[in-house]
Formats: sequence, C-alpha cells, structure tokens
Amino acid sequence: QVQLVESGGGLVQAGGSLRLSCAASGRTFRNYAMGWFRQAPGKEREFVAGISRSAIVISYADSVKGRFTISRDNAKNTVYLQMNSLKPEETAVYYCGATQSLSATRNGYDYWGQGTQVTVSS
Repeated sequence: QVQLVESGGGLVQAGGSLRLSCAASGRTFRNYAMGWFRQAPGKEREFVAGISRSAIVISYADSVKGRFTISRDNAKNTVYLQMNSLKPEETAVYYCGATQSLSATRNGYDYWGQGTQVTVSS
C-alpha cells in the first residue's frame, strides 16, 4: 500500500502561481513513477504531468507545457507540481497518483491521494 497526501492548493488569481506537494508513505516511494491529474466539475480526470522513478523521464499535457513543472525528491518521499501562469479554466481538484510504470492514463495508476482544490479566479 502507498498512502498519498496532497497539499498546497488554494485560491489564486489568473496569472498567479501555486506549488502542489504530494507526500507518500508506505511502500518505497522511489519504486513508483508519479503523476498529477486534475478533475473539474462534470469532467473526466485528466493527465497533467508525470515523472519516472528516477526523474529521467518527464511528460506533460500539451496544455501545461512551459508553465507547469513536475519534480520529485526521493529522500523526502514527495512529488511536486509547480504551476505558473494559471488560468481560470484550470480550476479543478488536483490529484497525485503512483504507478509502477509511467502512464498518462488514469487506469494506469495504482494509488491515489484525496486531492487538493485549486481555484483560479479571473
């Protein structure tokens, strides 16, 4: 079992920045690739960014490239998502997930956190 706890969400104005954190406990964090997803009301959960076990492979959704940065600190069992130039349409609950193999699909993940709300005001 891997337990994931997200934090860092909140209310921010359009164009602002937030840094999300996802702390992991349980099984060895470094054995898992990690991903960030988001889900807006009435919409499907969508991939935002993913990072491999050793951070060698990183991928982003096209919509966030150049604005968001995913990183991980295996010593702290934590993955981060730095979000810059936020847009109102990016208001959603942001989730982190853990997977054996880096994936951009929701079904590819074995464990999920409870999510953290990000609200971007216009």
